[in-house]
Amino acid sequence: MKSILQAEKECWYSGETYELHKHHIFGGANRKNSERYGLWVWLRPDLHNLSDAGVHFDRAKDLALKREGQRAFEQTHSREEFLRIFGRNWL
Repeated sequence: MKSILQAEKECWYSGETYELHKHHIFGGANRKNSERYGLWVWLRPDLHNLSDAGVHFDRAKDLALKREGQRAFEQTHSREEFLRIFGRNWL
């Protein structure tokens, strides 16, 4: 599934296009749902999980992406469906 947040393969934060990692916005038990519904973005390795600035270690970045992901999902689905699938409202 394509990302519903990005049309191009470039870092969500920097716009750079090299050595990118795919970040599933809703991980853990919801990783497969993130993949299924296109709730993922491309990130530079350091902005993913290879530094303290990465989304896996920066709570503000993580929450911002979860909110963006939920907003994107709700463009074509209901909030009730989001809650049923992902189990929590991030907005």
